[in-house]
Amino acid sequence: MKLIKWIFAGIAAIAVLVVLYITLIFDPNDFKPMLVDAVKEQTGRELVIEEPLSWQFFPSIGIRLAGVSLSNPEGFKEAHMMAVKEVVAEVKLLPLLSRDVQIDQLRLDGAKLTLVTTKQGKSSLDGLTGNTASADKPADAKHGPGLNAISIGGINISDTSITLIDEAAGSSQTFTLSSLTLGEFTPGKAAPLAFAFGADLPDMKVKGEGEATLTVSEALNALSLAGLNLEVNAQGDSLPKGAVTVQFAGGADVALEAKTAKLTVDKLSLMDIEGKGAIAANYGKKVPFVDVELAFGAIDVDAILGTEKSETKADTATTAPAQKEPDLSGMKAVDAKLKLDIAAVKVAGLSTADWALRANLAGGVLKVDELKASLYGGKVGASATLDGRKVPAVYSFNKAITGVQILPLLKDAAEVDLLAGTANFDIQGKGAGLLGDSIKRNLNANGKFEVADGALYGVNVPQMIRDAQAKLKGDLNAAAGGEEKKTDFSSLTGSLNIAAGKANNPDLLMLSPLLRISGQGGADLMAETLDYKLATKVVGSLEGQGGDTALAGIEIPLAITGSFTEPKFALDTEALLKGQLKGETDKLKDKLKDSLFKKLGGNQ
Repeated sequence: MKLIKWIFAGIAAIAVLVVLYITLIFDPNDFKPMLVDAVKEQTGRELVIEEPLSWQFFPSIGIRLAGVSLSNPEGFKEAHMMAVKEVVAEVKLLPLLSRDVQIDQLRLDGAKLTLVTTKQGKSSLDGLTGNTASADKPADAKHGPGLNAISIGGINISDTSITLIDEAAGSSQTFTLSSLTLGEFTPGKAAPLAFAFGADLPDMKVKGEGEATLTVSEALNALSLAGLNLEVNAQGDSLPKGAVTVQFAGGADVALEAKTAKLTVDKLSLMDIEGKGAIAANYGKKVPFVDVELAFGAIDVDAILGTEKSETKADTATTAPAQKEPDLSGMKAVDAKLKLDIAAVKVAGLSTADWALRANLAGGVLKVDELKASLYGGKVGASATLDGRKVPAVYSFNKAITGVQILPLLKDAAEVDLLAGTANFDIQGKGAGLLGDSIKRNLNANGKFEVADGALYGVNVPQMIRDAQAKLKGDLNAAAGGEEKKTDFSSLTGSLNIAAGKANNPDLLMLSPLLRISGQGGADLMAETLDYKLATKVVGSLEGQGGDTALAGIEIPLAITGSFTEPKFALDTEALLKGQLKGETDKLKDKLKDSLFKKLGGNQ
C-alpha cells in the first residue's frame, strides 16, 4: 500500500513540477509580439490582443487569448473585420517542453465577422494573402524565444455571426454559425469539415447542417470543398405548405485572387424535385457574371403548391389581395448565361415534357434565345425578351405550336371541351406588365391558326338546321334527337389580333363535307366572353347521299356567345326562312325568264 501511495505521490509531484515549469519558465506572452508582427507583415492589418495570453489547465492544457480583433483595411467605416470573445489553443504537453507547440484543438467562441464591400468595390478580404515570410528566416531576438515547430490538429468554432455589408446596394445581411468543426488542418492538405447554421428572418426560420472535405492551397489563395453534403430546413407561412427541405451533394471551388467560384451539383433535392449540374461565377467584375447549367427531373408544381385548380380559381376570385407589378430592376445587378433542361412540368393542370431553355441576362434584359417543349402530342417553340429595367416590365415574344392535340389541352388547362383536332398556331406579340390582368389589357399580338380533322363541341349544326327546316315545313314539334352535340370538320383556319383586352378573329373558316362556316368575331379577354357572327352554308346532303338538298347553297347566320367555359350557339331561323324564300323566288324568276326566251324564240 505504501508503494502505491508513493507512486501516486511521485506522479502528482511531476505534474506540479510541469505546471510550475510551464507557468514560470514558459511564458506564452513571449510569442504575442511575434503574432502581431506576423499578421501586420502578411496582411497590413492590426491584430489586437487586449488581454494577456494565459494558460488554461481545465479541461485540458491550453493557451487562452481573449479580446482579439483584426482591423479592416484603411478607409473602411467598420473598424474591425473580426472580433473574437475567446480563443483557446489546446496543446500537447511533452512537445511543449522542447518549445514545439503542437495544437491539438483550436477553439473559437463568440466571433463576430463583418465583411464590407465599399462603393468602390473594395472588400474586407482584400490583402489577406500577402507575401509569406521565408521559412528559414531567424526569429527576431527582441521577440524572445522562437518556436521549433507549430501544427494544428483541429478547429472548433461556436456562436459566430457573419455580417455582409454592401455599401453600394445599401444592404446588410447577418447569418449565424452555430458550430463549425475542422479536423487536422495544414495548407495544401485536405481536412474534414462539419458545420451547423441558422437564421431568424422576418417571414421564416432556417436551420441547416453539412459536411465536406476542405483543402486550402499552400499559397492561401484558393480553397475547395469536396464531398459537400448539405441539408437545409426552412419554415414559414410564405413557403409552399409552410415548410421546405433542401438536400444538396456536390462540391465547390473558390479562387480568391481571380475572384471566381464554381459550385458542382451532383444532386439537388427540393420538394420532390431532383436536379444536377453546375453554377460558375466571376464576382471580380463590375457586374458579377453567373453561368448556370442545370438539369431537372419531373416537376409537379400543382403538387408542390398543394392546391387544386378549382380551389386556386375560387381563392383568386374571392380572397386574393390587390397585386402589385413586380420590380425586376434587380436584374441589372448580375449578368448570366442559363442552360436549363427539365424532363417534365405539370402546372395548372397542364402536362408538358422535354423542356429546354437557353437564355442570357445582361444589363437587366433577359433574352430567351430558345424555349422548346413537348406538348400534347406536338411541339412548342418560342423566343422572348424581358426588359426588367422599368416597372412594369416590358416583354416581347415569338411562339410557334405545331401538331398539338387541342382537346386534352383545353380540358387540362380550363376544364373545357370546346374544340378538338390537331392544332398549328403562330403568334408574335409584345406588352407591358406581368400580372394576369396587365397581360390581358396591354398585350398586342397577331397570329394565325389552323386546326385539322377536328370537331366543335357543344353544338351539332347539321342537326340544328334539320330541326329548323322541319319547323318551317310545319312540324312544330321537331326537336333535336339524341345525337351528340358535336360538329365535325376537316379544317378550321383563321387569323388573330389582340389589342386593348380584345381578341379579334376576322376570317374564321370551317370546312366539312356537309358545311362551310365562315365569318368573324372575337373575345373579351377581361370578361372572358365570346361574340361571333358566322354564316353557315350547306354544301352537301344533311342526310347523306341522296338526301334532302333543299337548303344547299343557302347561307344561315350562326351566333356564338356566352363565356369561355359555357359558350352558347344559336341558329337564326328567321334568316333561314328568308333564305329559303329567296331561293324559291330565284327559281321562279329563272322559270319565267326561260319561258319568255322561248316565246321570243331566243336561246339561253
